[in-house]
Amino acid sequence: MADRVTVIGWDGSPLTAAARSALSAATLVAGAAHHLALPEVPPTAERIRLGSLGLAARRIAGHRGTAVVFADGDPGFFGVVRTLRAPEHGLEVEVVPAVSSVAAAFARAGMPWDDAQVVVAHPRTLRRAVNVCRAHAKVAVLTSPGAGPAELALLLDGVHRTFVVCEELGTDREQVSVLTSDKAADHSWRDPNVVIVIGGGGQAPAADPGWLLGQSPALSADRGWARPQPDTGEGESAQLRAAQLARLGPRPGDLVWDIGAGSGGVAVDAAALGAAVIAVDADPRACERTTAAARKRGVQLQVVAGRAPHVLENLPEPDVVRVGGGGAEVVAAVADRRPERIVSHASTRDEAEAIGRALTEHGYAVECALLQSVALDPRTWAEQDRSVVFLLSAERPVTR
Repeated sequence: MADRVTVIGWDGSPLTAAARSALSAATLVAGAAHHLALPEVPPTAERIRLGSLGLAARRIAGHRGTAVVFADGDPGFFGVVRTLRAPEHGLEVEVVPAVSSVAAAFARAGMPWDDAQVVVAHPRTLRRAVNVCRAHAKVAVLTSPGAGPAELALLLDGVHRTFVVCEELGTDREQVSVLTSDKAADHSWRDPNVVIVIGGGGQAPAADPGWLLGQSPALSADRGWARPQPDTGEGESAQLRAAQLARLGPRPGDLVWDIGAGSGGVAVDAAALGAAVIAVDADPRACERTTAAARKRGVQLQVVAGRAPHVLENLPEPDVVRVGGGGAEVVAAVADRRPERIVSHASTRDEAEAIGRALTEHGYAVECALLQSVALDPRTWAEQDRSVVFLLSAERPVTR
């Protein structure tokens, strides 16, 4: 086992006395090529190019001597410290910190970042990172090969954002580029880079800095969800919308389709819970109401005018879907796209059976409940309104 492991964060600044002292005693140094080329690395030390962190950690754990591991930016922020401190390696780790690449990127852009979301994009998590960029007005993306600015831009097709691309921060090749997302796919970008994704217009800049990292004060101003909506004749009660949201469980990184968005109640609530949302409706007035509701709530969502199922063909893959209209035909088209969860509702038993049959035939596990809600006047306890509806929720079986 290594006698001591020191992790040195590197942000391009001259190495600190603590970093130089650890290096001078190192018999093994691990890092990227530009780290291993630093003049302070002892010529007699064994050198390891960092690729797989797990493999490197096992090799360091088996080393007899003193090890140093370099990392760009702050190694404790989405960095190597978590891997090295895993119990199976049994390593004692000391850390020499540095400015994180996210902090450096926002500093180069001259922007505050306490209200920003921060995500890591690998090829396996790229889609979820893009969904966060859809859902929020300010996101920092720590990229990787195969999941960089060009790939982000391609998956954001149809959603306008501004990219601030910071390449090779802290080096003499550092470059900061500002361009619209539709132009980013036309460039070749150097690794490592950080992309700040800005825009959407749903949230106005706040003078109040807030108190919680990654949260805009606008999003925390309204308490609760599934609140009563103006009567638009859609026949959906607040209780039904609450049950639908509970079954969907939208969360950050998800893409929600709300088909038949109506007044936008479910779409806006899902966006306020951190999910990316595409609201679909054939009625232009419903699209306008949904856009206005999102603006009022201060959330980001995309509104698509068109009639399902045809309009769904060119939409990106969803994680969860609410079908607010269209019946079994639309539900079957949604199930073809294999989202994790689908919720729908019906006013008659025949319609509910048709929807349930379509979901079952697509391999989903289906639940159905008859929901009845009665609105009462608390002054007289007289009945004001009654709603009876079949709620269907379906979950795709987990394949292992």
